[in-house]
Amino acid sequence: MTTDNNQALSTDPNGGFRSRNARRVAITGGAGFLGRNLRGVLEADPAVEAIVSLDVRKSEPVGDKTHAYNLDLTSRSAEERLVEVLMSEKVDTLVHLALLSSPSSDPTWEHELESVGTMHVVNACRRTRVRKLILKSQTFLYGAHPTNPNYLSETHGIKAPLGEAYFRDKFQSEQQILAFGPPGSARIATVLRMAPIIGPHIDDYIAHYFRRRLVPTVLGFDPLWQFVHEADAIAALALAIQRDAPGIFNISGSGVLPLSAVIKLCGRTHLPVPASVLSAMLASLWITRLSDAPPFFVDYLQYICVADGARAKDVLGYSPAFSTREALIDFASAQHLRDAKLLSETPA
Repeated sequence: MTTDNNQALSTDPNGGFRSRNARRVAITGGAGFLGRNLRGVLEADPAVEAIVSLDVRKSEPVGDKTHAYNLDLTSRSAEERLVEVLMSEKVDTLVHLALLSSPSSDPTWEHELESVGTMHVVNACRRTRVRKLILKSQTFLYGAHPTNPNYLSETHGIKAPLGEAYFRDKFQSEQQILAFGPPGSARIATVLRMAPIIGPHIDDYIAHYFRRRLVPTVLGFDPLWQFVHEADAIAALALAIQRDAPGIFNISGSGVLPLSAVIKLCGRTHLPVPASVLSAMLASLWITRLSDAPPFFVDYLQYICVADGARAKDVLGYSPAFSTREALIDFASAQHLRDAKLLSETPA
């Protein structure tokens, strides 16, 4: 049976008809900022029939299509719980967002959430009808290194310090996701390596760094940085759902800026410090949990780690609405409003 526009329909088990191409999308980390806003985009997409939000936190409702379920990926029963939900909801596409945006001071829990949690996700998808698996990763996995070219393509090796749990678990998560959809299989695995996400609502360790009044930098170094606006990050995830594009894709805003210009646009003052001093300072603050920026962050304040987004444009059809500069200005404008509010609330 077809409709007037020749869209093929199939019988729904509950009665009536539905499009054979209609997607039923599950999102791990569905209660987080990216998950919540991605749900909002999918609610307005007529090609999406149902949305399943999976999170250890309660998911705020954003529309009638969404069904929310509690899921703790660190639980031993996580895989079975996920299989149950994916089967009952007839999910065909899963977006895996339940990974940390900032390093954790508890590497054991971090490993259970990310590496083991991703294993639960992949195993559950293999046991159900899921044919597409999408992961949000990050360009920082390429590593900041003095031999890096100006732009890093998806074929560039991983040079991030894999001895650090933050990077090791994310790399292992990528490998597990890619193994879900090997070439020639009927399944699709898409990994979106995103540049540091910035915008009015981002609150991770990189945003905290640029919110400091005095921003420490490495004496004698001024590396290029790039960002992706929070809205573009969500748009890229939506594109990966809509299009069958297997493999790894770099997602960033257009253009780059020297670190000194980034700090200036944020209305902050940079404080140059010798690398050895800054490393020791961050290590001390990290151990005492007075800072959420670990010692490895110093590498990214010295050396370039900028990704080439050509493949995402050519294959995925991704084109950022915000440049790196525009994304940063949007972030800085929101921060200036917060600063002004804090000043206005300060007693005379």
